[in-house]
Amino acid sequence: MSETLERWGSKRAFILAVTGAAVGLGNIWRFPYVAGENGGAAFLLIYVAFVLLLGIPVMMAEILIGRAGRRGPMQALGALAAEAGASPHWRWLGLFGALTVFCILSFYSVVSGWSIEFLVASVNGNFNGASAAEIGASFESFLANPGLLIFNHSLFLFMTMTVVAAGVAKGLERLNNLLMPLLYLLLLLLAGYAATTDGFGTALAWLFLPSFEALTPSVVVHAMGHAFFTLAVGACALMAYGAYMPEEQSLPKAAVAVAVLDISVALLAGIAIFSVVFAQGMDPADGPGLMFVTLPIAFSELPWGSVWLSVFFLLLLLATWTSAINLAEPMVATLQGLGLRRSISTAIVALSVWLIGLLSAFSFSSLAEFRPLFGRNVFELVSSIPPDVFLPLGGLLIAIFAAWIMPRERVVSALGVGESGYLVWRNIIRWVSIPLTFIVLLAGLL
Repeated sequence: MSETLERWGSKRAFILAVTGAAVGLGNIWRFPYVAGENGGAAFLLIYVAFVLLLGIPVMMAEILIGRAGRRGPMQALGALAAEAGASPHWRWLGLFGALTVFCILSFYSVVSGWSIEFLVASVNGNFNGASAAEIGASFESFLANPGLLIFNHSLFLFMTMTVVAAGVAKGLERLNNLLMPLLYLLLLLLAGYAATTDGFGTALAWLFLPSFEALTPSVVVHAMGHAFFTLAVGACALMAYGAYMPEEQSLPKAAVAVAVLDISVALLAGIAIFSVVFAQGMDPADGPGLMFVTLPIAFSELPWGSVWLSVFFLLLLLATWTSAINLAEPMVATLQGLGLRRSISTAIVALSVWLIGLLSAFSFSSLAEFRPLFGRNVFELVSSIPPDVFLPLGGLLIAIFAAWIMPRERVVSALGVGESGYLVWRNIIRWVSIPLTFIVLLAGLL
C-alpha cells in the first residue's frame, strides 16, 4: 500500500489532534445541559462507563483502519476490503463518513459563530446589569438576524479552512500544539474562579454524588449516545488521522489518553458552569439555552462577571475552532485521495459547507416555517440526525469492519499490543461495543 505523504511530527501531536477533534461543543455546550437534564452525577457515572466500554474500543477500531491503510478513508477501506476478499462497497463507508462530517460541520460552524458574537458582546460588557428578560430577548434577536448569523458563520469557517489548507504539519499540528494547552489553561482558570463562588460545593455534590433514583432507561440511553458523540467516532475523521499516526505510537495508550483528556474537559466545564448556575439559584436543567442565555444572566450578577464570561466564550470559541479544523480534515483527505490538490480540496469543502450552513442560519428567520421532515426545520434536522443517527451507524459499520472483516494480521499489527491484547480488544468490541452501538443507533431512530 502507498504511504500518505504527511505524518504527525510526534506522539504528542497525534494525541492533541485527536483530542482537538473530540473536544468541542459536545463537551462544553452539550455535556452540561444533557447532564443537567438527566440528573447530574448519575448521568456522569454512566457516561464514563460507556466511554470505556463503547467509545474507546470503537475509537481504536476507527484509528487502526487508517493506520493499516495509510490512505484517505475511502482508499484505506477499499484496499483493506480487497485484501480480505470482502465487498469493494466497504469503501463507500468513507464517503458516508465525509457526508456525516459535512452535515455536522455545516451547523457546527453556525453555532460556533454564536460564540464569536457572544465573546464580542461579553468583552464589550453588553450583559452587565442586564435583566434575564433583556438577555433572553437579545439572544432571540440575534437568532432572528440572518445577516449577523451569516457573517459569524463565514468568519468562523474562514478561520477553520485557512488552517486546514496549510496541511497537517504546518496547519493542524502547529495550531493544536498551541491551542489545546491554552484551552486547558482557560478551563483551569474558570474552575479556579468557580471554587470562589457560593455554588461550588453544591456543584461538586451534584456532579459527583450520584442519586441512583435518577437512573432511568432514558438517562442510560442519553449517556450512551453522549459517550459516542463526544469522542468524535463514527465519521471516519479519526480514520484520516490514523493514516498520519507515527509507527512507534501505542494505539491503546493514545486512545485512553484522548478519552481522559476529553472527559476532563467535560468535568472542568461542568464544574465551572454549574458552580455559577447554583450560585445564582438557577436551574441546571435549562436545556440548550444554558450556554447562551442562562450563563450570561448568572455571570452578569457576579463580581468581575463580564471578565469571566469573556474567558468562558473565548474557551468555547477555541474548543469549537480546534474541533472544526480537525473535523474538516477527513473531507479534504477524501478529495485528495481522488487526485485533487489540497488547496482545491479545501476550497471545495469550504464553499460546500458554507452554502449548506446558510440553510441552518436562515432556519431562525426566513426559513423558520420550512419544516421538510418530522416537523423540524433545517437546523433542527442537521443538528440532530447526523449526530444521533449517522454517527452511530458509521461507528457500527466501522466496528464491524475492524472486528470481523479486516485481515487478522493487519488488525494485530495496527493495534500494536500483541496477540493477547488483540483478543481482549476483539472480544470487547464484538460482544460489548457493537451491541451497545446498535442500541445507540436504535435510540436515535426512535
